[in-house]
Amino acid sequence: MEDTLTCCGEAQNKRGGWISFPFTIGSTAGISVASAGIIGNLIVYLIREFNIKSIDAAQVANVANGSSSLFPIVAAIMADSFFGSFPVALVSSCVSFLGTVIIVLTTIIKSLKPDPCNNTGPNLCNPPSKFQHAVLYGGIALCAIGFGGARFTTASLGANQFNEAKHQDVFFNWFFLTWYITSIASFTGIFYVQDNVSWAWGFGICSAGNFIGLVIFLLGYRFYRPDNPKGSAFLDLARVLVASIRKWKSQLSSANKHYYSDHDGILTVQLPAATPGKRLRFFNRAALITDGDLQSDGSIEKPWRLCTVQQVEDFKAIIGILPLWSTSIFLSTPIGIQGSMTVLQALAMDRQIGPHFKFPAGSITVIPLISTSIFLTFLDRVVWPAWQKLNGNSPTTLQRIGVGHVFNVLGIAVSALVESKRLKMVHSDPSVVMSILWLFPQLVLVGIGESFHFPAQVAFYYQQLPQSLRSTSTAMISMILGISYYLSTALIDQVRRSTNWLPDDINQGRLDNFYWMFVLVGGINFVYYLVCSTLYKHTKV
Repeated sequence: MEDTLTCCGEAQNKRGGWISFPFTIGSTAGISVASAGIIGNLIVYLIREFNIKSIDAAQVANVANGSSSLFPIVAAIMADSFFGSFPVALVSSCVSFLGTVIIVLTTIIKSLKPDPCNNTGPNLCNPPSKFQHAVLYGGIALCAIGFGGARFTTASLGANQFNEAKHQDVFFNWFFLTWYITSIASFTGIFYVQDNVSWAWGFGICSAGNFIGLVIFLLGYRFYRPDNPKGSAFLDLARVLVASIRKWKSQLSSANKHYYSDHDGILTVQLPAATPGKRLRFFNRAALITDGDLQSDGSIEKPWRLCTVQQVEDFKAIIGILPLWSTSIFLSTPIGIQGSMTVLQALAMDRQIGPHFKFPAGSITVIPLISTSIFLTFLDRVVWPAWQKLNGNSPTTLQRIGVGHVFNVLGIAVSALVESKRLKMVHSDPSVVMSILWLFPQLVLVGIGESFHFPAQVAFYYQQLPQSLRSTSTAMISMILGISYYLSTALIDQVRRSTNWLPDDINQGRLDNFYWMFVLVGGINFVYYLVCSTLYKHTKV
């Protein structure tokens, strides 16, 4: 009989369960402080300290955010296939710490950044040299790779400590709440230090936070339940595709004995099946036994011609989820664009709040984080319990994601209206500058939307994808963000080439039209999401 039970009723052993929770959450807090403090204020740092033009700085920041969001999928593949979550998260944390140290050095050593702009000299602003660019972008790259690799791999490690989906849901809620709260601390306190004390002190605090998170992560090592990678799951999935194509002429059978059902390979969240399911039946051919597929002892002779039934079902689970996954790309792209463009708007607005406080431009991105944190708590403690009492069950993850779509479109629409009003004020009387407080409502709406769709997406992928891809499943949302940031960079570049909406001086552009374009895209994407979510067949958890 087990000695104790956790506070949530889950069996507590020496490893795993809630005893590991403080260490994974503490590590997440340290990484999030560093990530938000460096990448979050990157636009302002590049403009003020490296003399980079505003739209170009926004592009660099989008690429950094995209890299930080795309690398988790690479880290997840390495964790699931070869090394496990702990080693990958540990190495990633060390890489990000090295990157933060390089960024700090660019603020301290004068030769690592260009001279400040001189309003009276012949050269108003000297651009960075190639060496300065190399050091700066090298530090940013290490930070982006390290932050990305550590964040979601740590999330997978934390969720793997629990056996029940309800405890995993609670962990993900706390994971994102911690992420948002610590990011808020960076977007306010650290940004204020960067703006009013020095960039060296601000980035130095970020580096210290990364180091403390790394130490906390190591201290919890003896409490983590290890996850054992079983080889490259992606290679097994590729075999399913190849085997299906090679047997495309074979006739499918309804008899169990005609399919290879050895379950010693990949384990999934599904119950073992003797016959492949009827969905996407073409791929069932990969498990169909034909002449020459088996050795005399019953094992597979040609792994690129015959797969297990479970491998086939794993592959079909991923194919089935791709349409829903694709809807999230155009859910996240407007968020990425709004985040970078809002900073540029803030730089062009009146940031004075009260007689003694000037709001840091980079800190404007704290508003959706505060909104998300408040509503995550409100939803977890008030809305979902009330919903369960009234309906007998909690809203599904797909329902929560759908609500997030609606709030996101509303937030972008408000962004367009506010920018249109700001431009009218600038053109009618340039001496009148709109207050930064006008940006708050749109960011609050986007934050509310994130409280619905962000944790719900992570939980959805974690519960619906095969167990062999657990780390990859939590990184799916990060991959979406990465693609969205890169897509936003490409769209900004294309719009700059095709229109006059986005000049370096946004007061002379039409950023409001750019926002309206994404309102239209978001509305079309929401209809697409409704179709995909209606047709989706859930995997049994």
